[in-house]
Amino acid sequence: MKPTAKLARTLAGMGTAFLLALGAVAAHADAGSLRSRYDELKPQLQSNSYGRQMVIDSAEGSSQLQGDVYAVLDYPFSKVKTALQDPAAWCDIMLLPFNTKSCTASGNHLSMGIARKPDQPASYRIDFSFSPVAASDNYLETRLNAPQGPVGTRDYRINVEAVPLDNGKTFMHMNYAYGYGGAGKFAMNAYLATAGASKVGFTSNGVRGAVERNAMRYYLAIDSYLATMDAPQAQRVDKRINHFFSATERYPRQLHEMDRGTYVALKRQDYGQTTASTQ
Repeated sequence: MKPTAKLARTLAGMGTAFLLALGAVAAHADAGSLRSRYDELKPQLQSNSYGRQMVIDSAEGSSQLQGDVYAVLDYPFSKVKTALQDPAAWCDIMLLPFNTKSCTASGNHLSMGIARKPDQPASYRIDFSFSPVAASDNYLETRLNAPQGPVGTRDYRINVEAVPLDNGKTFMHMNYAYGYGGAGKFAMNAYLATAGASKVGFTSNGVRGAVERNAMRYYLAIDSYLATMDAPQAQRVDKRINHFFSATERYPRQLHEMDRGTYVALKRQDYGQTTASTQ
């Protein structure tokens, strides 16, 4: 028997238990790496201009943009793990940013409708696959990937990983990234020269500023979902909408888009809500 075939038979004989053991080792390594990152960033987390324990970073490659948010969440790891393993919860999260008009979850797939402007119907669709990579007692990782996006963009990625902290809180890293070709770059530059000319980022401007703003919106959407999980069912969506708006208004130079009344009315429509405001 050839060595490669013998190795394949041996691995097959070891079965699922072997694969699970490998997964546990990888998750443990990732948990250790994220905890080390928390230790490295602790001074910046505790002293910054964001008004919360957070660090934002971004990077621009020749055909890719990415934004990273590192943050201490004021929620226990068990709550974070429960929420971020659920594709339906992710749809609730993804609906909060201004231009998302719809989101449906089916199995491990999410389909999002995106509008050019918040008061317009959806013009684009992004189909994400959802992967619950790891969910142990001390490490969580989930990934959302979409091969295609609007206006020549591609390879969308939203990765979230988290570890528990000793004080009952959670340290989370969220990475948001996408690739682009010539059409995508042209559209981005056109936006930055017109409607986006006055927009700034958190650590940088231009295209890096744009990806930082999106990363921040997704982080604040996650935080808003977690903050309202325990609200009464009938009030949950309205509380979530208002929580997200209040959070974005803490950074008006980067994130302000409209007044509260307009945003709440639009988001009630997007969520299919007709109940009175709870705030």
